[in-house]
Amino acid sequence: MNPDDPLLRILACPLDKGPLHLVVPDGPTAPDEVLYNPRLHRRYPVVDGIPQLLPSSGEQVSDDEHEELLKRMAP
Repeated sequence: MNPDDPLLRILACPLDKGPLHLVVPDGPTAPDEVLYNPRLHRRYPVVDGIPQLLPSSGEQVSDDEHEELLKRMAP
């Protein structure tokens, strides 16, 4: 996905219906891009450019990973 993609403005978390933030990889060994809900500390994978937004696709992240994801969120 592209940080300027208009789709990002309408995508919402399936649990709290709030906005999601694109998190891009920060290096060759970093995980693929994800959509992140900082309110619930949940990330959703983007597979081949397609967001996986089923509630069961989301993963809870630890406090340390939450801080790292906040640093990597696209502006």
